[in-house]
Amino acid sequence: MSPPSRQSPTTVYLLPLSDDGSPDVPGSYIYLPPPTTPVWSVRFAIEGASSMCRQGSLWVNIPAEGKEFDRHDYREYRLTPDFNRTIEIDIPIHQAGSFGYYITYSPLPDFSTDPVPTPQPTRTPTHYIDVMPKLTVQNETLPLEALSIFSVISKFMGKYPTDWEKHLMGIGQRGYNMVHFTPLMMRGDSNSPYSIYDQHQFDKNVFPNGEKDVAEMISKMENEYGLLGLTDVVWNHTANNSKWLEEHPEAGYNVVTAPWLEASYELDTALLQLSRDLQQLGLPTTLRSVEDLNKIMENVKTRCIGGTRLWEYYVINVDRDCRAAVDAWMGDRVAFADTEYKKVGLGGVDEVKDWPLKRKADWLIEKALVGGDRMGARFRRLIKPEVAAGLLCLLFGRYDSRTNGPSDERAAYGTMQQFLNEVNLQFYRDYDADVAVIMDQVSNRTKYMRLDDHGPKLGAINDEHPLIESYFTRLPANETTSKHDPRSLALVNNGWIWAADAMRDNAGPQSRAYLRREVIVWGDCVKLRYGSGPQDNPFLWDFMAKYTRLMAKYFTAFRIDNCHSTPIHLAEYMLDEARKVRPNLAIAAELFSGSEEMDYMFVKRLGISCLIREAMQAWTTQEVSRLVHMHSGRPIGSFEVDEISHADATQQVNGTSNGTAPTRNEVIHRIKQSPVHALFMDCTHDNEVPAQKRDARDTLPNAALVAMCSSAIGSVMGYDEIYPQLIELVHETRLYVSPYSTGAPIKVHAGENGIGPIKKLLNQTHILMGKDGYDETYIDHQGEYITVHRVHPQSRKGYFLIAHTAFPGYGNGNAGFGPVKLPGTKAKPVGSYMLDVDVSPESKSAVMNDKRYLRGLPSRTRELRNVQVNTSGYDSVISIPEKFPPGSIALFETWIPSAEHSEGLDKFVTSGGRDAFKDLDLTDLNFVLYRAEPEERDASDGKDGSYTIPGNGTLVYCGLQGWWSVLKDVVRNNNLGHPICQHLRDGPWALDYNVGRLERMAQKPAYSNLKAPASWMRERFAAIQKLPSFLLPRYFAMSIQTAYNAAFERGIELMARNVRDGQKFLKGLSMVSVQVTGHMNNASLWPKKMVPSMAAGLPHFASEWARVWGRDSFISLRGLYLGTGHYEDAREHILAFASVLKHGMIPNLLNAGRLPRYNSRDSIWFFLQNCQDYVKIVPNGIGLFQETVQRRFLPYDDTWFSWDDPRAYSTASTMEDIIQEAIQRHASGLSFREYNAGPSLDSQMKSEGFNIEIHPDWNTGIIYGGNQWNCGTWMDKMGESEKAGNKGVPGTPRDGASVEITGLLYSTLKWLDELHNRAQYKYSGVSISSDLEHGENTITFGEWAAKIKANFERCYYIPLDPADDSKYDVNSRIVNRRGIYKDLHHSGKEYEDYQLRPNFPVAMTVAPDLFDPDHALKALEIVDHVLVGPCGMKTLDPSDLNYRGYYINSEDSTDFHTAKGRNYHQGPEWLWPRGFFLRALMKFDMMRRKTKEEKVECFQQVTRRLRGCVDHLKTNPWAGLTELTQKDGEFWCPTQSWSASAIIDVYHDASEYGLD
Repeated sequence: MSPPSRQSPTTVYLLPLSDDGSPDVPGSYIYLPPPTTPVWSVRFAIEGASSMCRQGSLWVNIPAEGKEFDRHDYREYRLTPDFNRTIEIDIPIHQAGSFGYYITYSPLPDFSTDPVPTPQPTRTPTHYIDVMPKLTVQNETLPLEALSIFSVISKFMGKYPTDWEKHLMGIGQRGYNMVHFTPLMMRGDSNSPYSIYDQHQFDKNVFPNGEKDVAEMISKMENEYGLLGLTDVVWNHTANNSKWLEEHPEAGYNVVTAPWLEASYELDTALLQLSRDLQQLGLPTTLRSVEDLNKIMENVKTRCIGGTRLWEYYVINVDRDCRAAVDAWMGDRVAFADTEYKKVGLGGVDEVKDWPLKRKADWLIEKALVGGDRMGARFRRLIKPEVAAGLLCLLFGRYDSRTNGPSDERAAYGTMQQFLNEVNLQFYRDYDADVAVIMDQVSNRTKYMRLDDHGPKLGAINDEHPLIESYFTRLPANETTSKHDPRSLALVNNGWIWAADAMRDNAGPQSRAYLRREVIVWGDCVKLRYGSGPQDNPFLWDFMAKYTRLMAKYFTAFRIDNCHSTPIHLAEYMLDEARKVRPNLAIAAELFSGSEEMDYMFVKRLGISCLIREAMQAWTTQEVSRLVHMHSGRPIGSFEVDEISHADATQQVNGTSNGTAPTRNEVIHRIKQSPVHALFMDCTHDNEVPAQKRDARDTLPNAALVAMCSSAIGSVMGYDEIYPQLIELVHETRLYVSPYSTGAPIKVHAGENGIGPIKKLLNQTHILMGKDGYDETYIDHQGEYITVHRVHPQSRKGYFLIAHTAFPGYGNGNAGFGPVKLPGTKAKPVGSYMLDVDVSPESKSAVMNDKRYLRGLPSRTRELRNVQVNTSGYDSVISIPEKFPPGSIALFETWIPSAEHSEGLDKFVTSGGRDAFKDLDLTDLNFVLYRAEPEERDASDGKDGSYTIPGNGTLVYCGLQGWWSVLKDVVRNNNLGHPICQHLRDGPWALDYNVGRLERMAQKPAYSNLKAPASWMRERFAAIQKLPSFLLPRYFAMSIQTAYNAAFERGIELMARNVRDGQKFLKGLSMVSVQVTGHMNNASLWPKKMVPSMAAGLPHFASEWARVWGRDSFISLRGLYLGTGHYEDAREHILAFASVLKHGMIPNLLNAGRLPRYNSRDSIWFFLQNCQDYVKIVPNGIGLFQETVQRRFLPYDDTWFSWDDPRAYSTASTMEDIIQEAIQRHASGLSFREYNAGPSLDSQMKSEGFNIEIHPDWNTGIIYGGNQWNCGTWMDKMGESEKAGNKGVPGTPRDGASVEITGLLYSTLKWLDELHNRAQYKYSGVSISSDLEHGENTITFGEWAAKIKANFERCYYIPLDPADDSKYDVNSRIVNRRGIYKDLHHSGKEYEDYQLRPNFPVAMTVAPDLFDPDHALKALEIVDHVLVGPCGMKTLDPSDLNYRGYYINSEDSTDFHTAKGRNYHQGPEWLWPRGFFLRALMKFDMMRRKTKEEKVECFQQVTRRLRGCVDHLKTNPWAGLTELTQKDGEFWCPTQSWSASAIIDVYHDASEYGLD
């Protein structure tokens, strides 16, 4: 029986979305590969509790299989909220193009206990995903990077089919694979290819059979010559003599369709008339000097501008508007335009009268001006008479014919005239500014055209060449045009403007470019007017869509002519039409917007494949080098950004919004940062050729450098032939002739008449590299030379080019270019050539004076035979001969022998990781991934520590996380200049360190599982150490990333299911449990038994006495151990601390039980809460009660003895008895002085601070304790500064009854009472007599809890309304903030009771039934507004006089409050209380939430408040959450156990709320 076939992995491109819906990928530009079979998918990943999931939907217009793309047809994918998971939606990609997505949702309202306005549904902006087209020719796929495009000007191609076929055959034989045709349609009068007469008809002079000829030509190109077709599409304009314009003048801009152009038309007409009248006016018609020009310009100003009364288009007609305003005033047609006028009394009238003149004019402009939005007819601007009359009323009163007369009318008229003249002042300023521009533009353009040396020097001014080009085409008067309004027959010509806004219509209502004469106009092209959509010009949209579909029918690719001045909505529409005909349509664009951001906008929205870029724009070798670098792909040795590269396919769930998809093999790709791809031309038909701009010899190196680029490349007819100059596109009439268009085969060789045979070699090399994915390149510029090395990222095969550029003055030698060393690389010559060109005046003259044909200069390529490749080991040294003049190239094939691994080096390095790490346990993973410096020293007997990278610093961990924390950003940003990269190139120390620590630890029996990872890593590092040093950063990062991923995933496998299936954030938090739990020789939980112990934080709390803290452990245990399924670690810590119970307390400092310190009043209550959590969460957790524990001290005995005393661990108790002892001792009251009290125990504390007092108040059931000289709760900072006088003075003593202890006490009592009632706990209560033997007075747990509940609100609540103070234990004079719960009850300083701190949410979380739900929710709302920071919780109300938000432990000042960090808990923002706050918020908010939607909103409120923690975990090199931050989240510390644990608890609680 044959084994079952393995399912092929599914390819997925992961697209995570930010909380605003934007792509969370580098650079935000998404450019994905062509569709494939089997199909690949885009996976949208959205955080399940994101606010966007509130009534949210993802909308995409990516078409389903078999469906035609419709830009406006968006499919909806509902975003079902899920607090515990990331929503993943897979969209298969079946076709190429530009696709949009957006999200609609109802924004999350602000959290409030009061009604808040319901936010209106909203949507994000549309974001775009571009998918490359799949191009094929002769059954071979052509990636865009493999295109080599040849541009021809169609009208010079000669007779079809004979001449055309010869040219096309020669193009194909030179190795090009695509031909760019300038437009093949009927041309207009100017004969310019871009001035199209009829967009629906191919040039009859070339293609007499029309479409049939074109179809045959394209077929022959593709099938016989291996050439695809590309053509220009011209949407912006049509020929000025296009016949269809006479039928449809509305297709253009005229004073009917664009009335704002009337002034432009009047000025243009006046300029033309002046041009005709020059001789009659005695003005020069041939300009010989600037003085001649100035004479004409004086007449431009007086006759054209003044004579047309151009200002009338700017200003209001003062007489007309004054008369209208006065008439309205006299006729009582009055409007008050401003509400302030409606309420004006007598004082208000006086105020208006006192307004200065300009204010009155400004008011009229703001309230009464009509027509100010754009230009238009003369005096289009006017003042609303009724509004102006309102102003007159305020100044003169209402007009009454009985009392007012002609004098009042004249006064009103005069006053209004004053106002309107002031109004016109601004308009005249605008006019003057425009006139200045008009004069400059006309003068400068005329000077360039007729006087400047670099201009065309047109000669005499006459009808053929008027003074200035006309901005308008005036259609002929004939039977057709007579049907139209005569004003519609003058149509604006198209043109371009320097540094124009690509999103602005230069002939639109908001532009005055045509009036200001800023357009460099094309007189043979009428600008087309599309409006905002097809409804604005139905004929034109339909006509041009038909043209576009016709082009798509035959051509594989478009070149969008003047894309930067094409309305983007028009281009979208037309490309949609084209892609209906040809889905895999490649788009090149002539886009010079002047803004990279604007380029991206066009590229994203249109799905542009590549932007045309021109090598001939470079004016020096250095600039050529820069351009080549821009288009050469990634640097050699670049990092792999995918999670795994070519490794074993991952078994993952194909996540969808409903989570029902089956598990399957997937290869997940991260979306890489992509530049805008280029079509990099060695020369275009718009560029001057090398013989003009540089040195003709540069034709060869320029072409070779372009061919080495990792982009589509191109050239133009005449470049390979070495034409002497740029072909004049419009007026040239000669035809192409080429030595490569003879029909004879073209072979790679040196010879005469151009570089065609060498170009074949360059094209073959370029296409091979493009097809196979050679996308890494190194470019070096040395003087006259540029070297380019382009390689394949996996095979490491490549091509190396030496190019000696040729610019004027470079001479004829080799410019002293020295040997080139290729480390670790073998090289084999492919070919070396030089170019000679005859540029003598005689040769140029003969070529340029040919009347029939366009010819190249006489030239010859010569083979250079003395280029040497010498080898030394694996290194190659290339030397060029003395004869290697400018215009020479040498091309080599390269490979790296050490990269020729049998499986492929990339695959070898990134495979096998999961298998190597599959047997590791949690303790192994702690060593492999983490271990801070003190931990590593402990494990290695002080021999090993953290690794230091020169220039970067010491890694935070010795394990893989330490390396990956540095590498992840280096890899993501491809930062090959980072110090870690140079360190890896310098030597193998990092490799040896990583292998060495694994191998040494694997020798220890407890870590024998590490042998497999150590062996795996040694094999990988042995393979990559053979590589050239420049590749070591890449392969080291791949190895570390593979190992890190395998170890991390193994850690997640060992977690509880809620973590395994949870969000990435939850997984990251859960791994903190592995991070902080490990074996420590100097810090076990037991004095004689070695078990893993929890570090309170890293690195400061990593070893010895500082590692294990009672309070920290039991704030952390629920999340890190119970919440992750690490039940055995939880049990071990509970039993260890139970073993050292003394005074009814557990120690805050464990010190392995050897020297525990009992000074924390709250630790025991967090411990008991964890016992409760253990029993409830762990399967059969109730069995904990019967666990037997050896006691460090004797039960109910305060006698101290050392850990090696015979009495130590001589007695055993059950956990049930230990819990009871803790409760009983507190019920009886505690009074003792710490063992070894004094400076040796605590050098900062005053003597009184060592006295521990704890007692219950049986009137309330509340327990009190502490004094003003110690700090027995988590806010335990002791003053340390003698200079500031705070030594021995706690920052936060919190004596009395702290609110969280009261809550924890109540929670424990209620729990034990429930267990006793179920016969699961043998004790019913405690004795409250001092005589424990008789126990006359007892109280049950239920009775004790009832006392607390009956008094809690009275003792702790501070009412919102002072009138209610009498119902509570409140001193009204001390209250600072109301509606909250006190932090303390009956402390040593009464005001400290009333301080707002983040402690009462702890009580709310564990004992919610103590709180009035309405009071609680309002109090939480206040905490939310006052204490919640970006990441943590302010530890004190900022309005409190003691608030100090910045903590610096080393501060040695005289400030009593902050010296030596005494303000540790007086403002700085701690993270672990945030977890309890969010848990409390969920509990009480859920009480009022009834529907599923309302409950989801609660989760989303919580998620919003986790954003800072999520972001911090992503960026923190310690891969955990900090202990605290400064004010407003300003400063990060390392990683703390309870910070991560408390947030895990939030997720654990959330999973218990049903949404059904």
